[in-house]
Amino acid sequence: MGAAGVLLRPGRQFVRPGRRWGTVTTLFEAHGVTKRFGDTTALDNLDLTAEPGSLLAVLGRNGAGKTTLVRMLATLTNPDAGTLRVLGNDTVRDARRVRGVIGLAGQHATVEPLLTGAENLEMTGVLFGLTRRDARTAAAEVLRRLGLREAADRRVGTYSGGMRRRLDLGASLVGRPRLLLLDEPTTGLDPAARHGLWSLVTELVTGGTDVVLTTQYLEEADALADRIVVLDGGRILADGTPGELKDAHAADVVTIRTRRATDLDTIRDTLTAADPSVDRESRTMTWTSSSGGEDAARCFAVPGVTIEEVTVRKPTLEEAFLNLTAPTDRRFEVSA
Repeated sequence: MGAAGVLLRPGRQFVRPGRRWGTVTTLFEAHGVTKRFGDTTALDNLDLTAEPGSLLAVLGRNGAGKTTLVRMLATLTNPDAGTLRVLGNDTVRDARRVRGVIGLAGQHATVEPLLTGAENLEMTGVLFGLTRRDARTAAAEVLRRLGLREAADRRVGTYSGGMRRRLDLGASLVGRPRLLLLDEPTTGLDPAARHGLWSLVTELVTGGTDVVLTTQYLEEADALADRIVVLDGGRILADGTPGELKDAHAADVVTIRTRRATDLDTIRDTLTAADPSVDRESRTMTWTSSSGGEDAARCFAVPGVTIEEVTVRKPTLEEAFLNLTAPTDRRFEVSA
């Protein structure tokens, strides 16, 4: 989806031809949003506000409510309760206006394989109300940005999977959307194609397009997102920057190797770690800590001990996510 418009940074005026939208202060606002499918509650009294000028990643296990939220933002389904506004417009009462400022790309390419890349994008532009001339111009610009200009006149059926996914993303950009919704856009792509799409999304955000991304790839959210919201059972489980989530819900992993196995016993007595893992044969000890650097420095200060090697590995977003979404009795505490 998309519509003709001018992309500007936060606080600037966003203008569609013949219509002034005013100063953009909130990208979208969800207040008490609930959605049920039979006996399943997909979103449960959700309150969420997103500001313009960033990439928001929405994470969660299957069934957490990620795709339902995206479909609501795209006006493809309505809340059973609560209100949802996109750029000040209610997604139910003002659905047409919302559709005019969003673009949507999902997990599966929806472009027509019998048409060329250029024909697909030109057709999409016309469907969004552009003149044929403007649609042709917009399609050419999008193909250039996607690195598909050389393949513009080839049938899409001859494209690789990565090329089709890029073209599908391009179809959501022809109308120059203010908000781009990406629902697991890199699912099924090989690593090279996935990283290529990351670069394109980064360029879009830098150029003024706001993005809401759902993904199963935690490293993708870590690399791209300014803010991450973790959903669980249709409710917000955690909300923050990638760094904040890793600091709050995961820990450093410290590993030391000593000259003598007996040194490990001496060091263990100085640690506050609950249960360090000791391998006497390799003379190594490993533990988790919210302050791995301080723990490592403390080990070097232990008298009579010779440390041959020490590593401090920072936590990953995947570790934070798994700890967040694990059953309560299987979570570990990260001290402040």
